[in-house]
Amino acid sequence: MAKRATIKDVAALAGVSIATVSNVFSGKKAVNADLARRVEQAAETLSYRLDRAASQLRSGKVQVTGMLVPNLDDIFFTSLVEQVERLANEDGYEILVASSRDDPEREVSRLNALLGWRPSGLIAVPCSNAIPQPIRSEIGRLPMVLADRVGEAGLPIDTVTMDNFAAGKAAAELLIQSHRDIVIAASHTAIRPIADRIAGITSIYEARYGVKPRIVELTSSVNAGAEIFCEWLSRESRPEGVVCLTNVTTLATLQAFAALSIDIPEDVSLIGFDDYTWMTARKVPLSAVRQPIEEMAKAIWSCLSDRMAGSQAPTRNIVLPGSLQVRRSVRTLTPA
Repeated sequence: MAKRATIKDVAALAGVSIATVSNVFSGKKAVNADLARRVEQAAETLSYRLDRAASQLRSGKVQVTGMLVPNLDDIFFTSLVEQVERLANEDGYEILVASSRDDPEREVSRLNALLGWRPSGLIAVPCSNAIPQPIRSEIGRLPMVLADRVGEAGLPIDTVTMDNFAAGKAAAELLIQSHRDIVIAASHTAIRPIADRIAGITSIYEARYGVKPRIVELTSSVNAGAEIFCEWLSRESRPEGVVCLTNVTTLATLQAFAALSIDIPEDVSLIGFDDYTWMTARKVPLSAVRQPIEEMAKAIWSCLSDRMAGSQAPTRNIVLPGSLQVRRSVRTLTPA
């Protein structure tokens, strides 16, 4: 196996000092443009890469934070990671990302792996309402922020969430004007954000009609969810409207409707969740609840960067509003 090139090798090939090579890669001191080009060419020739982790550990300042999310197949979480990563990079930090795949055991394993890198801070979206033990063990020692799925109150950890109860109410208020019989397409009803959205929808329907909407649990898989909903629709009476509580259940519902030749909104009205570009790139654009991803990312990074800078301010529990985007997927019916 070929020996990995070192900073000394780059300096020798470029005909400069080790300090000059270090300055070119770190940007700590300005370097003459010609010298910088020589160093970069030498590094490329030798396939040299700066070992940032080692240099940060030597300096005692690790510019790396960890971020754990439940599922990178879910565009909501990948979008959140992308937004946080952009903000972190602007402040000179790198983000190490891991996914629990909605598995509590894997969650613990991924957290331990992230913590093994000795990050400066940690952002976590738990896969369930339970706070994983590795997070509990780091309370008071490592700057942390919990986001989105926060199932336990009173912890001394900053949190950033959306007002899911209000989001559910907004969706229900759009449908209730002319839709009495609706179905809620949920992923996992026990997860706090989903439970809060269901509670918001239910509060509107119980107040107006004294009934609770039907609920079908579709999991966090598009294909599995579509199969579940197809089977459900085949045995149950067709609803007037469906509220999908995640972008994954929205896709699963659309897939089930396509399989059963159910048209939107002629046959069934539909409200989606998360509001991505594909929801408007359709013959019938979908009404949807938009989560404030950019604002969430800014709040998450603001909290974490403050804690990493040594802030001892009281714990912050930031709750951001969502917004309902009304389009043509909800039809007007004669009120019951």
